[in-house]
Amino acid sequence: MKNRSFKQYFITGLLVWLPMGITVWVIMWLVGMLDAIFLAVLHAADTLIPGIHANAEYLRGVPGLGVAIVAVFIFATGVFVANMFGQWWLRKWHGMMNRIPVVRSIYTSVKQVADTLFSGSGHAFSKALLVQYPRQGSWTVAFLTGTPGGEVATYMDQPMVSVYVPTTPNPTSGFFLMMPKADVVELDMTVDDALKYIISMGVMVPPMRGAKPTADALKAPVA
Repeated sequence: MKNRSFKQYFITGLLVWLPMGITVWVIMWLVGMLDAIFLAVLHAADTLIPGIHANAEYLRGVPGLGVAIVAVFIFATGVFVANMFGQWWLRKWHGMMNRIPVVRSIYTSVKQVADTLFSGSGHAFSKALLVQYPRQGSWTVAFLTGTPGGEVATYMDQPMVSVYVPTTPNPTSGFFLMMPKADVVELDMTVDDALKYIISMGVMVPPMRGAKPTADALKAPVA
């Protein structure tokens, strides 16, 4: 009885502190990454511009300064490229990056993914889906990322959709699949609810947003 009570108390305390601990760890990781960018810029400036060594050493010791400066710089960049001159400068920058071997492949790929994910008019990760994976009769939650295109689409003999199947409990890794549109079921749950469902390994069940689906709903294709 005592061992069981000790175990229950320990698990209860763990459930209180574990979410807070992971949240703090993620925030500290983000802060550390931004600070590292700021310190790298300071080191480069210290190397290129003589006489600023003392100021650079002082700025390195100010906690959180790197985060604030990097955030302001990113915001200022967004303001700058929002006007005509900024758009011209941005086109020149893209053209230069696309002419550098090796860098061109990485830069273009990352830019296309970022444009797709953060574009307000895009369809990437806009819908939560129910798909059969990794075998027929085994269901999992996935996200719509678009439709196959280019050379790949020429080999498809039926309407297909591109989906991302995340792993649990880490949704940042997963599998990219192209599936028949008729085999994919669109869910009413939001993308945020679907992510919580995946990360919690099915413990946090999203609330019903509409009428209870019938058995025929599993045969309905995504819109």
